[in-house]
Amino acid sequence: MSASRSPADQQAAQAVVRHHAQLAADLDRHVADLLEAADRGDADGALRRRDALLGWLRDELLPHAYAEEGSLYTAAGDRPEAALLIRGMLDEHRAITGLVAELETAHRPVRLAAAARAIAALFAVHLAKENELIVPVLVDAPDVSLATLLDGMHDLLGSSDESGKGGCGGGGGGCGCGGDQAPADAPAPTLSIDPRLDVRTLPHGQRHARVLAALDALPAGGALVLVAPHAPRPLLAEIDARYGGGVSTEWLQDGPDVWQIRLSRQPVAV
Repeated sequence: MSASRSPADQQAAQAVVRHHAQLAADLDRHVADLLEAADRGDADGALRRRDALLGWLRDELLPHAYAEEGSLYTAAGDRPEAALLIRGMLDEHRAITGLVAELETAHRPVRLAAAARAIAALFAVHLAKENELIVPVLVDAPDVSLATLLDGMHDLLGSSDESGKGGCGGGGGGCGCGGDQAPADAPAPTLSIDPRLDVRTLPHGQRHARVLAALDALPAGGALVLVAPHAPRPLLAEIDARYGGGVSTEWLQDGPDVWQIRLSRQPVAV
């Protein structure tokens, strides 16, 4: 029986659009704070606002994007009328990830402001296409249940969804992981002779910066093993955007309680 335009699907569509509006408002607030500091010529203040924006992007926006890729985009991409659109939307996800990496390495207020404003502008156009094109396609599809697609997708709907399940990705303090947290004290067997970087006991807002700093310190050809309480896909996308393929990844342990990924700096070509 067709699930098209069912009340549950309509409610799911409203929840997605509502969460998109919250994401856009939060992003605009962070960007406005950064631009205000840059306009004042307050370099230290602009850097603090940059760090706050980066934390939000890593905890909220990037996990949301990856949750969409595994649910909405997968279902819509199988439909001929939306396949090309989804390809373009995935390109925009990669562009946003690249801008996040650019923001992370910028230091001058004008550069910070430019990167932040670019993220906000691209994300606004991106959300409009999701709300006005992708969501309606899925609601109208006779063989797709949008409500079923979103069942349990807490990173997509956020903590304000109507399912009563709550969520870790939508209202500040989220896990930002694209998956559920595992126990921080779960056994992590030694699977490589390379040094290990166990981020499980670190506050979530410090994990990305710690891993990126460790990778920056690695010599060409060096490697480390990241030990994480979830599959760190947003972080891996950020690493790829930052190093342009200069870091290879090898999954040594893929859950269910511990994830271990070997990160290797590629030798410099001569």
